[in-house]
Amino acid sequence: MKLTEFRAHAHRMVDWMADYLEKVEEYPVRSQVSPGDIKSQLPKQPPQKGEPMDRIFSDFESVVMPGITHWQSPNFFAYFTANSSPPSILAEMLTATLGAQCMLWQTSPAASEMEDVVTDWLRQAMNLPDEFKGVIQDSATSATLVALLTAREKATNYQGNDKGLFKLGQSGDSLTVYCSEEAHSSVEKGLKIAGFGKENFRKIQADSGFAMDLPKLEAQIVEDKKAGHKPTIVVASIGGTSVGAVDDLTGVGEICQRHNVWLHVDAAWAGSAMILPELQHHLKGARYMDSFVFNPHKWLLTNFDCSVYFIKDPVALEKTLALIPEYLKSPEGRTVTDYQNWSVPLGRRFRALKLWFVIRSYGMEGLRSILRNHLLWAEEVYTQVSQDPDFEILSPLRFTLFSFRFAPEGVDEAKLTALNEQLVNTVNDRGHIYI
Repeated sequence: MKLTEFRAHAHRMVDWMADYLEKVEEYPVRSQVSPGDIKSQLPKQPPQKGEPMDRIFSDFESVVMPGITHWQSPNFFAYFTANSSPPSILAEMLTATLGAQCMLWQTSPAASEMEDVVTDWLRQAMNLPDEFKGVIQDSATSATLVALLTAREKATNYQGNDKGLFKLGQSGDSLTVYCSEEAHSSVEKGLKIAGFGKENFRKIQADSGFAMDLPKLEAQIVEDKKAGHKPTIVVASIGGTSVGAVDDLTGVGEICQRHNVWLHVDAAWAGSAMILPELQHHLKGARYMDSFVFNPHKWLLTNFDCSVYFIKDPVALEKTLALIPEYLKSPEGRTVTDYQNWSVPLGRRFRALKLWFVIRSYGMEGLRSILRNHLLWAEEVYTQVSQDPDFEILSPLRFTLFSFRFAPEGVDEAKLTALNEQLVNTVNDRGHIYI
């Protein structure tokens, strides 16, 4: 494609993007296609000759768009928030244009140094301890995996990478992992990848407020130590996926400190709200944390993917993940941060740019104002639902999440599940909102 053509098509697509953002609420929120509809419209063999961009874009509108679920719609209430913004989109366009591989400082100094700065801006906004250093991961799942790996290596005095977990297991202790039954499934996925084994996974019962039961946590750790296991990491939650569960960081942290266990905090969704001073009491036990993750791509107006991971001991992280062959050595050495050693993938996108655009465009005051509006709107909906005699609240409002069900008088309890499944499917099939 010639640059003159690129310029013309780019202008046309930017106009389309602006129109889309302006009228996104006019689309059915959830895609209305049936399984196989999109695939049936795509050729089974690749084209042998190039096609004009006008035809490709026309097919994008007619074939692709009907199969899109519109996460940016104001009527989207499913899964989790995924709020993007025009400044973030503009930055992503520049990132794609630059096409930079930001694995080393020298492969794009601006990317490394900006990542250091913008993550520290967020650390300050959340009032996290000064010693925490940030790195941008692709998702909280990856960040939790990195925490599990680092905790594993510290617990084995960095012998896991050298000897392998199987050999360690022949003569050493089994490493155990703990989290609440309300924790995200990424914890279990991560421990499988990290080699802990499901037999060494402990789901701790939640208390009546859906927080991890502290006496049960400590009792399980003590029991495991007596059985010859090595308690390695506890994953606490701020804003669990199901009911917005919030664990007591101080209580969990004190237990971890007593037993020399790594404390990782998963605040993937609700962590963005920690920029609000009035909600920072949830981080009261931050001094006990070894690592903490939250996703700006969920609730801080930054499009996917952008997950910020803070760690108290970055040296431990680098010792766990660093592998530097000749072709990745750089003359700058320890005078710079090479983020390739801070995450699982070697290749890294310039994710810091969109955070920089978003924070500068809105300022912390603007971002806080938007989050406070979201919290207020959730309170209004919660009040409406709780006052309706045909509905029952099942979990309290946490941030912007609560659970409820349709429970009209006279309906047998055994039939309520099927009734609510029918209600959800009927609402979602109509396409007006997505719950």
